[in-house]
Amino acid sequence: MSMDTFADRSLFGGAMIASIPLRFLDVSSVRQVPDHQGFSDAGVDESLIFEMLELKIEVLDQGSAAWFLQHLAHDQDAEGTVILEQSSVLEVPVLTLHRIPSAISKGRQGREAQNIVKVYLANIRLKGVHTDILITAHEPIFINSLSESADTVDTGVQVPGVHSGRTPMAEVFRRAVSSFRVNDWSIFGAAI
Repeated sequence: MSMDTFADRSLFGGAMIASIPLRFLDVSSVRQVPDHQGFSDAGVDESLIFEMLELKIEVLDQGSAAWFLQHLAHDQDAEGTVILEQSSVLEVPVLTLHRIPSAISKGRQGREAQNIVKVYLANIRLKGVHTDILITAHEPIFINSLSESADTVDTGVQVPGVHSGRTPMAEVFRRAVSSFRVNDWSIFGAAI
């Protein structure tokens, strides 16, 4: 049972759409990042990010999400990254999911400020327009008192969404991925 109100939210100027809880604010109005659109619930430090990347043709479909996950973990200096689950239960062709707990620092904070975060990642491969769409969700498990997140979120072990009246992040992620669709293919710069 959903505890949040979900709505179809516009991505990349309406070219794409996904169902996201209204409690998640569109952070693109605060910080523009090319080819990224992010949503965040700062009160619990959860986020959902949509990225358009050039298709990595050298990466096999079956291992694409793991490949992107390894690069994400490396880029964020994540420690202790372990893949807990790989699934294609959403029955979307060439979609793979990963859920991992990692020790991740916010921004450029050092290892002493790392939080333990569960990361959900899906890769939707749009080969006809040479694009990989990454959908990534972050769910905090433990907030370090030295993290900049501690300014807005209680430190220590975090209360799961199901126990605090929020839709669990796994369900938020599943709904965002399963509802994702492209409305305007011209965003990719080529006709289909």
